[in-house]
Amino acid sequence: MEYDLDTLYSFLRLDPYSTVTFYGGEPLLKRDIIRKIMDEAPAQRYMLQTNGLLLDHLEPEYINRFATILVSLDGREALTDNHRGHGTYRKVMENVRKTVRNGFSGEIIARMTVTESSDIFDAVTYLSNNPDYSFSSIHWQLDANFSNDFSQRAFASWVTEKYNIGIRSLIQHWVDIMHKESRVPRWYPFLDTMEDLLLKRTSLLRCGSGYANYSIMTDGNIAPCPIMIGMKDYYLGHIQSTSPYDLASISIGAECAGCKILNFCGGRCLYANIIQPWNLKERRLVCSTIENLYISLTNAIPEIRSLLDEGKITLNDFAHEKFNGCEIIP
Repeated sequence: MEYDLDTLYSFLRLDPYSTVTFYGGEPLLKRDIIRKIMDEAPAQRYMLQTNGLLLDHLEPEYINRFATILVSLDGREALTDNHRGHGTYRKVMENVRKTVRNGFSGEIIARMTVTESSDIFDAVTYLSNNPDYSFSSIHWQLDANFSNDFSQRAFASWVTEKYNIGIRSLIQHWVDIMHKESRVPRWYPFLDTMEDLLLKRTSLLRCGSGYANYSIMTDGNIAPCPIMIGMKDYYLGHIQSTSPYDLASISIGAECAGCKILNFCGGRCLYANIIQPWNLKERRLVCSTIENLYISLTNAIPEIRSLLDEGKITLNDFAHEKFNGCEIIP
């Protein structure tokens, strides 16, 4: 880091409700800095996004102070190891189990990357009913950063023939669990959006980037999104000279502004809206996954309202920490 930690503390002190999320790269490579900040910073709560491989290297006295930990797992062992390296699944699961045994009582979210090799229904239901550790909280994000390799991928056929169908099946399974077990699994692409649909609330960008979530770069500059490194035209100030309450909000523009489901989607991704990495065909394909999610959830509303009326579930079962590192819209 190129800034003094006292400068960070002065910035955080201006916001009595501040939450600090350690994000990377892999933040647990800098455990000394994490310890120091957690010992000294005037933050209300802490969150961590990690690949999970070094969770056992941070002492329980720190781990147990996190409100939320997101760990990278993509489904079954073979799938996770294929994406992330041999032995990753077993090591992450071992560390998650150890974290829980050592007294962690916050929320652990399995954060999945979903590609053409993923069966979304199998991956989510496997992690939810995992023989090693069953995750009550799951989020996933599509690997749609094509980097000019779209023509070399089977992404389009996978979306239409597998992923969208899998989402529809997964939503029905989610509702079936509510019927059978009187609980609402915390599958974030469904949980956050369905809560708003039931309450008839609209949403801005669901990850909070650029209006509720801000990212402090290693030089102290403040960006609206953690992946907008070096995009200086969008920096909103510096922790040495800017108050958290003076940070500007960044609006979603381009085609999203006129979209009929903008209030549901929120714009999906601020970064993608700015750099526009997709041509029209690719953009429509990504948007089709969101439209499928919206239609499928909307179709499930009558059944969920019936469950609410019967008292099998309550609206409070959909309540959750907002802006906890989940992008929500995959």
